[in-house]
Amino acid sequence: MNNSGNIVLSPAEQDAIIEMRHNMHREPELSNNEWKTQERIREMLERFGLKSVRSFHQTGLYVDIEGLSSGPGRSIAVRGDIDALPIQEARDGLPYRSKVPGVMHACGHDMHASIALGTALAFHRIQSSFSGRVRVIFQPAEEAEPLGGRSVAEKGLLIGFDAAVGFHVKTDLPAGMYGAQAGAVTKSADQFSLKLIGKMAHGALPHVGVDAIAMAGAFINEVQKVVSREMPFDDGAIITIGTIAGGEATNIICPCVSMTGTIRTSGSERRQLLVQRVREIAEGVAAMHRGTAEFSCRLGEPPVVNDSAMVDRFRRLVVDTVGPENFSDKRSPTGGSDDFGFYSSCVPSIYFWVGSEEPGNESGVHTPNFGASDDLLVPTTELTVRYCLAMLD
Repeated sequence: MNNSGNIVLSPAEQDAIIEMRHNMHREPELSNNEWKTQERIREMLERFGLKSVRSFHQTGLYVDIEGLSSGPGRSIAVRGDIDALPIQEARDGLPYRSKVPGVMHACGHDMHASIALGTALAFHRIQSSFSGRVRVIFQPAEEAEPLGGRSVAEKGLLIGFDAAVGFHVKTDLPAGMYGAQAGAVTKSADQFSLKLIGKMAHGALPHVGVDAIAMAGAFINEVQKVVSREMPFDDGAIITIGTIAGGEATNIICPCVSMTGTIRTSGSERRQLLVQRVREIAEGVAAMHRGTAEFSCRLGEPPVVNDSAMVDRFRRLVVDTVGPENFSDKRSPTGGSDDFGFYSSCVPSIYFWVGSEEPGNESGVHTPNFGASDDLLVPTTELTVRYCLAMLD
């Protein structure tokens, strides 16, 4: 039987969480280059007696805490992402401001990793009071390929686990509030490349050539009809053309245009269909203009899909511990993605929101002024520990 009476973090654990957050924020590292961050987390875990720390995806690491109490023996994984973004921090007065030019924790991963650290430390201390296993994963490369979440799935780090827990700061939810909704809460994100190939000719003789720019214009117009006419309105599918390049001179029929873009959907069952339709439109438009199309797509992260029973349990915990006024189940539309979708594709999962909006911290994620208070760290860590204990029971 789990004992939740000793959940309050010790002063040393609280200090460690704050220290980790500040150090990570001062020295942020980009995706797949989190070497100092990895070593810093390892040293902190070992300082508290957690010696069996293992690496994965080069710059990631994870640690298992085995409960010593009798019980059902369930296994729970907790994810904290650790990478930063290529953004110059604008908050000059922040005591722990980034010291790395052009790099900052603008998406709260320093918060997430510190909460995950505190969860590991707390479970290590109460090891004799719970049954089962908690695996805390400090995951690199959430923001950029090659994705750390994909490695978690492909390397089998969730095999044999009953559930996974993830969390993210939310800038339009008041600080002190938590949120969770069942079903898809992010979108998949798949990247495509397209080359439309025509034939060069002089601009005075357009009939001799095949105009790739004309093909590109037709593709841009037609591809958006997949969203407006072929996808359910509540799916919120998005097709973005992010780059386009072509043409060599003002008086030459362009022989080739290259594009890259992103395809997003919250419906796992429609993901392949959406990619297929973009390909078909590219090939159809090219054929109609007497040209050819070369299309490729790399599947990125799947949508994060929350398990309804886990959400309901989380809601009850928040209501019981911090009050009903501090839980939100309002579904806020988002076009974003998170590679925690790889976790939810493997095991029942919850990805809950941590409200961060308050005076002084009102900017969105991925902005130079993003911020979130240290005051969120300890309460959220204690809530995470309580939730995992409830899931282990």
